[in-house]
Amino acid sequence: MVLFALLTVILTSVTVLVGRVLLKNSETLTFAVGDVNSDEARFAAKLATVLKNNSSRLRLKIAFNADNAKALAQFDRKQADLALLRTDAKIPPRARALAILEHDVLLLIGPGNKKIKSLADLRKIKKIAVRGDGDNNVAFVRNLLDISDGTDAASRVQTAPPASTLEKLFGSGGFGAVVAMVHASKMMKDKSYEQYAKHGGFTLNAIDETKALARKIPGISEETLSTGMLSSSPEIPDDDLDTIGLQWLLVAQSRMSATTAGDLARIIYENKAGLALDDGFASRIEPAATDKDAFVVAHQGAADYINDEEKSFIDRYSDVLYLGAAAASVIGSIFATIYTNITRIAPEKASELSTAILNIGERIEHANSPDALEALQDELEGILRGAVIGLRDGTISGDGLDTFKLGYEFVRDEIGMRRDYLKRHAGHEDKVVVVKSAQSA
Repeated sequence: MVLFALLTVILTSVTVLVGRVLLKNSETLTFAVGDVNSDEARFAAKLATVLKNNSSRLRLKIAFNADNAKALAQFDRKQADLALLRTDAKIPPRARALAILEHDVLLLIGPGNKKIKSLADLRKIKKIAVRGDGDNNVAFVRNLLDISDGTDAASRVQTAPPASTLEKLFGSGGFGAVVAMVHASKMMKDKSYEQYAKHGGFTLNAIDETKALARKIPGISEETLSTGMLSSSPEIPDDDLDTIGLQWLLVAQSRMSATTAGDLARIIYENKAGLALDDGFASRIEPAATDKDAFVVAHQGAADYINDEEKSFIDRYSDVLYLGAAAASVIGSIFATIYTNITRIAPEKASELSTAILNIGERIEHANSPDALEALQDELEGILRGAVIGLRDGTISGDGLDTFKLGYEFVRDEIGMRRDYLKRHAGHEDKVVVVKSAQSA
C-alpha cells in the first residue's frame, strides 16, 4: 500500500506536468520593429506587457531595426513572426493580417481660402510640402500624382522640414500646398490646426476621386473627415469631407498556427484600451478584413475568431477535451494496472485446483480402510468449499471451472467405487485370516 501511494503521487505529478505542457505550453514570437522610439516598437512593448499581465502562453521577443522597411525585410526573410506595415509598403507574400491598428489620413491643405478642387489641380502646383514621419510619405504622394522620379521631382514634392508650421510652409517656405499624412488618432489631438485656423487660416480640401483612387492604387482606403475633426472653432471641416488614407496592419506569418493567431487576436481585441499609446496610436483597433479579396488577407486563426466570436466553450476547446478524455482513459488504465499488480493478489484460476483434486485421486487406491477414504472425502470437500468461497469473493476466477467440475466428479465417483469395493471384500479378508491362523496352529 505504501508503494502504491508513492507511485500514485509520482504518476499524478507527471500527469499534472504533462497537462501543463500540453495546455499551457509557452510560445515565443519574434516581433520585428523599427527603432526603439518608433510607434511599432512602442506598440510591441505594450503588447508584450498585456500578454504577460493576462498570463498568456504567448511571449514576445522584440527585434529592433533601423526603420520599418528593414523590419519588414526581416519579416520577409522569415526571421520574425510579427510585424507592422502600412498598406503602401511592399507587402511580404506570406503576411497575413491580424488587426487594423491605425489609419493614416491624407489632408490636402491650401493656404488661406485657396481651393484645390482635384488632384489635377494639385499636379499644377510647382511646390508641394509633405508632412509626416518617414520618406515613404513623399514617395506615396509622387505615386498618387503620377510624378516620375525625374529631375524636377525632388523640387516639386519635398519633405516638410521637421517641426515646421503651416504658417512657415505657406509663408517663407513658398509652398503652394501641403499634403499631410497623419495618424487619425493623433490628428484629433493636434491643436496646431485650430490655432493656425484662428490666426492665418487655411483650406482643407476634399478628394473627390476616392473610389477611383482606391481601385487604381492597391492599399488605399476611403476615409471621411467628420465635421470639426481638425478644429472645433472654427469648424474644420465645416461638413463631412471625403479623402483617402492608408492602414497600419499587424501581420503574422502565414505559417503561424491558427490557434496561436486566434489567441493573439483575442487578447488584442479584448485589451484595446491597454494597447493604445499615449499619443493615440492604436487607440481604435479594428478587426482585420476577412474578405477573400482583402488587400492583405486575414490570418485564418484571426478570421475564425472574428467571424465566430460567440463560439461556445465546447466548440473552442473540443480538441483539448478530446485529448483530455483520451489521456484520462490512459491514466485510468495505468492506475488499474498498478492496483491489480501491486495491491491485489491475482485470483487463482479454478482449473489450477484440478491438480490438488487429481492428487487425491492418485491416493485412493492406497486407501485400504473406510477411515482413510473418509479422510480423502473430507479433503475433496474442503477443496470444493474453498473453490465456492473463492469464486464468491474473487480470489478464484472462473477460468477452467468446467475442468474443475469434471475432476471433482471423477474423484468423488472413484472414492464411492473404492468404498463399495472395500465393503464387498471385507468378509472375505476375515476368512482368509482365520484359515491362515488355523493352518498356523
